[in-house]
Amino acid sequence: MTPATHDGARADRRAVIGVLGGSGLYDMPGLDRVREHAIATPFGDPSDALIEGWIGQTQLFFLPRHGRGHRFTPSEINYRANLWALKRVGVTDVVSVSAVGSMREAIAPGDLVIVDQFVDRTLTRPRTFFDRGCVAHVAFSDPVSPRVSAALASACVRLGLRHHLGGAYVCIEGPQFSTRAESQTLRGLPDVAVVGMTNLPEARLAREAELPYATLALATDYDCWHDAHDAVTVEQVIAVLRANVANAQRVIAEVARRPPAGPDPAEDALRHAVMTAPALIPAETRARLALFLDRYLPPAPAASGG
Repeated sequence: MTPATHDGARADRRAVIGVLGGSGLYDMPGLDRVREHAIATPFGDPSDALIEGWIGQTQLFFLPRHGRGHRFTPSEINYRANLWALKRVGVTDVVSVSAVGSMREAIAPGDLVIVDQFVDRTLTRPRTFFDRGCVAHVAFSDPVSPRVSAALASACVRLGLRHHLGGAYVCIEGPQFSTRAESQTLRGLPDVAVVGMTNLPEARLAREAELPYATLALATDYDCWHDAHDAVTVEQVIAVLRANVANAQRVIAEVARRPPAGPDPAEDALRHAVMTAPALIPAETRARLALFLDRYLPPAPAASGG
């Protein structure tokens, strides 16, 4: 297993791709040297064990965000543990594969969407690693990685898949789907393309973890705003999603063959973000955040003997 590193971004770093998505994504043709890793984190247990595999010379780690067997609601997912675990095993780029409802006529069920913005409508989820005596404010105006998005878009083009570039992903709390009034209200927000339940605070935490992150959204329905279509049902979502999984697997495999490359703003997102004076960060908090902060903070003072 590749260890995490703290030496900053390097142009020659080998890409290691983390994939957050459904429990069946890793069951894909061409995935070799498959093994599982149970990762303990300072933030509790991840959704499941990480599934490691290789496509050619590229290492991948798959993490079923709802757990195998779909055991966790969107609000029950331990997003902090999931992102910490991916960082710990050396992931350099994160692809979020997410089922969504389309908020635009042009995005039909079955289409793929590579979003470039997020709108947060969640209510109850921990959304930062930085608390308990350590405050950080990362930039998040452009929340999606340009290099991961470019790799996803290029893969879709090479595979000839119908896809859309750009647009905002509105993340609702769930687990219920929207009312018609809510759906119409969300459609009125600027640049909204899709609605889902899982990408926040996931994308926020990826930025804090300095992990370039992008979403491959799988449109399963028109939510309930479209008068010409029935209101979304679980059966409809599952039927379209199953058809989309094969395309998502093809995209991931193609990205692995031509992985994201070049610099990315997320790689040093914490460089000027930590507001708390190092000497004032409690030892327990510093230990909990060491995976992120050790590259920036001076060594902690040694404990005095008695």
